[in-house]
Amino acid sequence: MPGVEVRKVSRVILLDPADRILLLHGFEPQDPAEHWWFTPGGGLEGAESREQAALRELAEETGITEVELGPVLWQRHCAFPFDGRRWEQDEWYFLARTDRTEVATDGFTELERRSVTGARWWTSEELIAARETVYPTRLGELLRTLLAEGPPGAPVILAPEIV
Repeated sequence: MPGVEVRKVSRVILLDPADRILLLHGFEPQDPAEHWWFTPGGGLEGAESREQAALRELAEETGITEVELGPVLWQRHCAFPFDGRRWEQDEWYFLARTDRTEVATDGFTELERRSVTGARWWTSEELIAARETVYPTRLGELLRTLLAEGPPGAPVILAPEIV
């Protein structure tokens, strides 16, 4: 979209020892009835690398710092309205594992405090059966494939999601 800067974003597919994935529950601040689940992560700051951004965002949004950051699993382009503006993002999804399952949200930004209501660990089966909106689309199937086959040899390009 002309005039909209593409934001570089690192996201984390954080798995616990039971192979559950951590998702955050968010909503549109201007319409709290519009809500969804999403992976931790956010935009790069300054000259940080994608890996550095993934670890920083994970720490800020979950308090979890004891992770083993793995490869980039997926890449996705998305665009959507949120909090009165249009966002266009180039997202990279990193695999990470942790033994810690307690989440702390002390590092939330002001916008996150206004738009994130909680966190939950999900199995792939729960995600596949969920009737709620989850991003990226088909995350349950993607997670099931990841757990069955391991990380891909090269990042998989997911279909763009433009809202």
